Order: sequence, then structure tokens, then C-alpha cells
Amino acid sequence: MEPEFWHDRWHEGRIGFHQDKATPLMLKHWPSLGIAPGSRVFVPLAGKSLDMLWFASQGYRVLGVELSRVAVEQFFTENDLPYTITESPYGRHYRSGEIELVCGDAFTLDAGLLATCDAVFDRAALIALPPPMRERYARELYARLPGRCRGLLITLEYPQHEKEGPPFSVVEDEVRALYGEIWQIETLERRDILAQQPQFVAEGVTALETVVYRLHR
Repeated sequence: MEPEFWHDRWHEGRIGFHQDKATPLMLKHWPSLGIAPGSRVFVPLAGKSLDMLWFASQGYRVLGVELSRVAVEQFFTENDLPYTITESPYGRHYRSGEIELVCGDAFTLDAGLLATCDAVFDRAALIALPPPMRERYARELYARLPGRCRGLLITLEYPQHEKEGPPFSVVEDEVRALYGEIWQIETLERRDILAQQPQFVAEGVTALETVVYRLHR
């Protein structure tokens, strides 16, 4: 999946994956991670997620990364956040208060930049990627996070042959295969959400669950 795919989606406004509020399952399960206010939370493939606003409102520092400049600038302008811009080898850094959003390729972020992250939240990153990129994402990017890091991962499961991704179906066995070498994985919740997702029903999907995992090193 090439970068142009996501650039086109944002330019054309085809962003059905964006939510107009903080993720309810994140609000429910985030406290179980025991992450203290003041800690830094990494949000990969962040889009213009309002979860970043929630983290900042709770006293966390946020480091997000997003490929699309459209998404990054919409995040700040739509939420009336004044921002500054600096450049680095990782891309263009937008900062406002405790939120820093890097406009660039997530795979270029190294352990040095991620060393200050205490937690990671992934709602729509892993499931946005096709299988080869999922393996690279989990084994490379997550491996660069520091040993103290804890995470919350939310996935979707549905019969993949019934619908083309993204979002892709990522079953529990794959999650454990991708992360299990260096992360401890605990399934926190599995919920049937097909009735709440009419677009999946319209595409012929017959079963749809969302699954929440807690990760720690």
C-alpha cells in the first residue's frame, strides 16, 4: 500500500475511519495501564484523532506521527490549536502545548525519538496496513519503543474474504504472532459491533468484532 493511497483519501475526504469523539473503548480500558499523568503517549498513524486531545486533557504529553499533511493541519485548525512548525530528519513537527505531531513516515522514527514514550495507543494503525506492512510495523516500529512502555491496541475481526481492507481484519493469533516475541499480551475485551456498523453490513460482512489488547514489555 503506497503513501499515495492515504494522501488521496485525505485529499478527497474519504476518511470514514475518523471518529468525531474520543474512542469509548480507550476511555474504558486506558486506566488499566496505570500510566501516570505527565507520561508521553505515542499515537502512530494518528490522522486527526481526537484521542490526542483527550490524552492532553488528562495531563499526558502526546507524540503522534501521521503521513498526511492535510490530516495534521486539520487536527490543529479544527480544534483551534495554535501551533509552531519545525523540521527534522523525521519530517515536519507541529507542536501545540503538550501535543507534538510529526508529519512524516512512521517507519523512519528511531529509538532515539521514541525513547521518551511511556505508552502507545493504536486504534486504527495496525488494521490500516496490509499483511506485509503489519509485520514490519509490529516488528520494527514497536521494537524501538523503550522497555518500560505499555500499550493499548484495538483491532477488528471479520471474514476477510467478505470485504477488502482497509480496515483489515487482524485476528488474535496474528496479534500474538506479531507482538509476542517482545511484548506480553492480554486480551481485555471482545465485542460484537456488526449492528453498529451499517457500512460493513452493506458490503456483505456477516460478522464483526472489535478486540482490545493490553501490551507490556
